[in-house]
Amino acid sequence: MRNLRVLLSAFVIAAALAPMPGHTLDRMVTVIGEATVAVAPDMAAVRIGVSSQGKSAREASDANAKQMTAVFAALKDAGIAEHDVRTSHLSLQPQYDPNRSGGTVRLLGFQASNQVTVRIHEIDKVPSILDRAIDSGANEMSGIEFIVSEQSKLLDKAREGAVADAHRKAELYAHAASAKVGRVVAITEEGSAPPPYPVQAMRAGAAVPVAPGEQTLRAVVTVSYELNP
Repeated sequence: MRNLRVLLSAFVIAAALAPMPGHTLDRMVTVIGEATVAVAPDMAAVRIGVSSQGKSAREASDANAKQMTAVFAALKDAGIAEHDVRTSHLSLQPQYDPNRSGGTVRLLGFQASNQVTVRIHEIDKVPSILDRAIDSGANEMSGIEFIVSEQSKLLDKAREGAVADAHRKAELYAHAASAKVGRVVAITEEGSAPPPYPVQAMRAGAAVPVAPGEQTLRAVVTVSYELNP
């Protein structure tokens, strides 16, 4: 009786693992589908700051704090909320005579640097906001990054297009093999987020006008289909 139970258990396991008729894994087609969506950025992240020099560390720090306070005030007057301004770099470094060789190194003074990343929700206001910051004392700008705020929703359109492209390709292969496309077995998505769109670093006094252009959101999927006779 025990041997009979073992045989029945083995039969049930084998039946569960056996493929259903017409659904064998060797009758499949796997294709890659791609689609893109072009969209204009609707936000910008700008890194600006103040670099100040002084004979002592205190003098450089005080000068920097005074200039940076004026920059913060200018950003606030331009309509930038406090939560859209984040400190990204803060340093105080001694400055030495670069031309002195050998002997005692001569200390020239100190340099204080404070940079903040400013999020701007209206791209058309970027030039005027930068002008205000520069006029108030900002003398460094390390670059601009244009951002698509609702990237995930826009990527959904590209994802739908990528699946449609995969199905189109599967139909072509199935027709060439005298078969028909069946149900979807698996879908895998590759990374779809586009890289940041930075603008070359600029110093105060450079041309302020900016051109955000467009970003291309791309979706890539790998889809496996069953092939039916």
